[in-house]
Amino acid sequence: MDKIFKVTDSTWNGDVLKHDGLVMVDFWAEWCGPCRMIAPVVEDISQEEDNVKVCKLNVDENPGTAFKYNISGIPTLLFFKDGKQVDQVVGFTSKDNLKTVIDRHI
Repeated sequence: MDKIFKVTDSTWNGDVLKHDGLVMVDFWAEWCGPCRMIAPVVEDISQEEDNVKVCKLNVDENPGTAFKYNISGIPTLLFFKDGKQVDQVVGFTSKDNLKTVIDRHI
């Protein structure tokens, strides 16, 4: 079962900013090699971490949100807690590193 939420410019406020708790958003694009490399890591996090909502936002299809958060390199993972940005990871990283970031904000 897919536990990753696909968000768009139009669903951003409801899906991310109005969510109570921790949200991890993967900013990605179809053509991005490192994005494809981190995709299985993001999938694992979505399956293993019940206390974080995992979302993906395609920057090519949703440039407004990417621009608003100054996303200049992808993949970029932004972390929001109760609607406020609390952390950021740019580029490929390991599952252990992501779990460390998540644990810091739970």
